[in-house]
Amino acid sequence: MVSAPGHTPVMVEETIQALAVSPGGRYIDATVNGGGHATVIIEHSSPGGQLLGIDADPEAIIAAKARLAAYSGSVRLVNDNFANLEAICLRTDFFPVHGIFFDLGLSSLQLSDSGRGFSFQREASLDMRFSPGQELTAADIVNTFSEASLARLIWTYGEEKQSRRIARQIIARRPLKTTLELAAVVEQACGGRRGRIHPATRTFQALRIAVNQELENLEAALRQAVNLLGADGRLVVISYHSLEDRIVKRFMLNEAKGCICPPEKLVCACGHTPRLRLINRKVVIPSRAEIITNPRSRSARMRAATRIINQEELDESSERLFILAREAVGNAGKPANSGRAQRSYSLS
Repeated sequence: MVSAPGHTPVMVEETIQALAVSPGGRYIDATVNGGGHATVIIEHSSPGGQLLGIDADPEAIIAAKARLAAYSGSVRLVNDNFANLEAICLRTDFFPVHGIFFDLGLSSLQLSDSGRGFSFQREASLDMRFSPGQELTAADIVNTFSEASLARLIWTYGEEKQSRRIARQIIARRPLKTTLELAAVVEQACGGRRGRIHPATRTFQALRIAVNQELENLEAALRQAVNLLGADGRLVVISYHSLEDRIVKRFMLNEAKGCICPPEKLVCACGHTPRLRLINRKVVIPSRAEIITNPRSRSARMRAATRIINQEELDESSERLFILAREAVGNAGKPANSGRAQRSYSLS
């Protein structure tokens, strides 16, 4: 399956298995991109399946709409950031759900055709915004941040060892307007190209993450995803670099624990109960065959977990979402989607 010309979705079979996709299920693709994974999910959930596809990039929504045209009666697409996951689901009456999927990688459409500067291999403006409605651009960061701030950003989000040298060179050469200008500056700062990975890779990653607040949005979305899953619902995340994977791993491990008090606490004061059960203790990686046929998959890492809900939390979740749904319509009357909020999260 392809979501856009030249783009092959990663670990498709593993995704369907981890999500436990079944006929009649309700699923969320929180990063629908061009619709590659979404197409497979809706096919495996037929007959009767429903899918909510979300993406911050309006061009991705256009591509997904074309790709999923044959399933329009079962698919709803929303151009929004997954940081607003709960609000989107309340607005569209799409909860509780059987599975939520995140594929955190850039699509080939964004790398090749958007003209927004995601790739250092093509001439484009230093934009890097997923949505044109966002204010901050990569050019703003590169041309206005202090040397110390730039170095810290490149180190924190790019894990780039030469961040200070790169920041110093950027300051000396700015203003910088295009991707190729920036890539050349970074390459010079790093002493030229060595090995398979381009010297600008980590700097471009850092800028993109900062522009789109990717790590903060991911943490927010994961918390909301757990609230939207019904009992035994699945949360599946594919990440592509250590910063994302670390957040996902830490989140799932914490939600699979009972007490999360600091070790020095002798008596539990948090009252935390497990809300997730890990499906695989070890991260799932692409097969060697997939990496050969789709080299972009080589850095993919999948983690998955199953939702645990006890009776007390079930009641609290229903009441909480009922209140949120009522607030969403802006009055004290009963909202159209309150019925589902008061339904059992057993998904039976």
